[in-house]
Amino acid sequence: MLGSRFPSLASIRAFEAAARLGSFTKAGQELGTSSASVSYHVRQLEMQIGVSLFRRLAHRVELTEPGAIVAEEASRAFAALRASFARAAETEEGRLCLTTLPTIGTSWLTPRLGLFRARQPDIRLELDLSDTAEDLSGGRFDAAIRNGDGKWPGLRATALFPSIFMPLCTPPLRDAACDIGNPSAPLPVPRLGRADWWQLWYRCQGFDAGPPESSYGTTLATEYLDVAAALAGHGIVIASPILFRSEIEAGRLVPAHAFVAPSGRAFWFVYPVARQRSRKICLFRDWVCEQAAAARHEAAEQIARAEAVARAMMALP
Repeated sequence: MLGSRFPSLASIRAFEAAARLGSFTKAGQELGTSSASVSYHVRQLEMQIGVSLFRRLAHRVELTEPGAIVAEEASRAFAALRASFARAAETEEGRLCLTTLPTIGTSWLTPRLGLFRARQPDIRLELDLSDTAEDLSGGRFDAAIRNGDGKWPGLRATALFPSIFMPLCTPPLRDAACDIGNPSAPLPVPRLGRADWWQLWYRCQGFDAGPPESSYGTTLATEYLDVAAALAGHGIVIASPILFRSEIEAGRLVPAHAFVAPSGRAFWFVYPVARQRSRKICLFRDWVCEQAAAARHEAAEQIARAEAVARAMMALP
């Protein structure tokens, strides 16, 4: 041996394949190279350690006694490496790390995750809630649910359902919301939710200006917190009838007005193009698309109204 210098891994790999297959030609085919390249790497290894590993005969090669000793240990080591790589791949495919927006993650996705777990018990899901569009190329997250136009470089996006909204309130506040369609009409309870959504909702109906600032209630960080305040009877919230369908069906919330406004955006399941063949991502994509299709069907009436509004606005000069 030349001091403490370790032999080239490429040479060891060529030797192990040739020893296991009993042929430089077969080793070259397995490694995607030529028999001459295998022979060269084996020769380099022999020169480095000062030991002949093969006897080169006319039409074949056979291991020398020292070669057989090295081959046994090399085969064992490479088998252990292959097994560890397989275990690592199994572990990676058994865990799906998903990042999503807080409201859809809390109000729509989480209540359904038990269905995915029942279908795919071998996949453990880790869910992160964030308003920030996390980088999917860094390896921390496998996929995401985002809101936007579906155009993100390097990502494949599958549409789930449109982003639409309408005023919702508890049944006892329905009468208090009778004038909600007029932005200048005084209301006995505050408006909850994003001011820009309220303004867009009125603008889609032809109003030039939205409601005065004094008509808004407490400003909260996310849509599901606004809805929680509405469920407590603190006002009328502007929110998605898709994300909060369960509250509507249960009668905890009712539409305060029939008009549904489109945001021009949608929710998408996204993942890196380079990982489009990942088993766990494909399984989750197919499942979440089934859930989204059911959600679109349940909210078909509201979606149709929002789409009609969007078409009408596009037709305006």
